[in-house]
Amino acid sequence: MKFEARINNSETPVELELREETGEAHFRDKTLPYEFHRQPNGRYLLRTGTKLYRIDNVEYDQQRITFTLNGQWCSVEVRSEQELLLDRLGFKTAAEVGEGALTAPMPGKILEIMVAEGDEVAMGDSVAVLEAMKMENELKAPIDGMVTTVAVTEGASLEKNALILEIEASG
Repeated sequence: MKFEARINNSETPVELELREETGEAHFRDKTLPYEFHRQPNGRYLLRTGTKLYRIDNVEYDQQRITFTLNGQWCSVEVRSEQELLLDRLGFKTAAEVGEGALTAPMPGKILEIMVAEGDEVAMGDSVAVLEAMKMENELKAPIDGMVTTVAVTEGASLEKNALILEIEASG
């Protein structure tokens, strides 16, 4: 399977050959055999050669995957070969059709809503603050546009993927 991974604004083509929990990864002109195992406690173990990596706190949000790798937070945007082809042809993927919907990336409590219905926002503008795991997370607008729906109030407790607000794309 071919993918493109974006890490720290750097795009890297990746090809995986999957065989159950083992396989080979091809990237940056290298081939690395790997073993990937899920533990009963939800932790993943990834072994490449003599190196062992612990992967915890895995969260998926459309094409973005966040996780801890040996205790360090990482975020990777992954696009499949099909998504890349659709993008080149100018089509939107199913995930992008709902691109103006901002949902809770994890369970938490809304501390602040920074916008109101009818407000214009630019992609990356702070629109809400979600408290989760004793940390305040500033949530950003996923697209440029006008806020059409604010679905929550300050102080509301949310489950993962609960709708916070919707933005209608401008242009």
